[in-house]
Amino acid sequence: MQIKNPEVYSIIESIGHHYRTNISNRFTRGALSLLSLDNATWGQIEELTEKAANYRYQGYHLDELYALILAMGKFVSAARKQASQSLRYGSSSDKLSAQDRVLRDMVVNNFGSNLNILADSVNRLYLKVIELDQEDAGDKPTVRSKFPELNEIGRYLVG
Repeated sequence: MQIKNPEVYSIIESIGHHYRTNISNRFTRGALSLLSLDNATWGQIEELTEKAANYRYQGYHLDELYALILAMGKFVSAARKQASQSLRYGSSSDKLSAQDRVLRDMVVNNFGSNLNILADSVNRLYLKVIELDQEDAGDKPTVRSKFPELNEIGRYLVG
């Protein structure tokens, strides 16, 4: 089944916007690049945050959405554990202008809060996808049942 639900699109677009603006920006990319995530996970994060327009007409398959949600959950978990420290102590602000130093400090100080907002949005998407999956499945097993790792999504998103 292909999902063309406007609410799903809206949540995905807000995740992408928030990720590009508040999570992966010029002040954080260096620390994020050090996260211990495999290339497939980074590719799925890019699919979710950068390429939503590609799915506007064709829709998403449920298994694709679950994989994207898992990838973002792994990202949130890794960023909480690894990136926060790297951001605080890792980058030198000597070559930054005064204005950029202020912006960098704002990004670093709000990184944890912004990760929480991202996690909440991913959780909202997850709950909506489960709802659509259950409606589509009826008495059959859901697509979600093929992803046992989704049982860990709460731990990934909450920390």
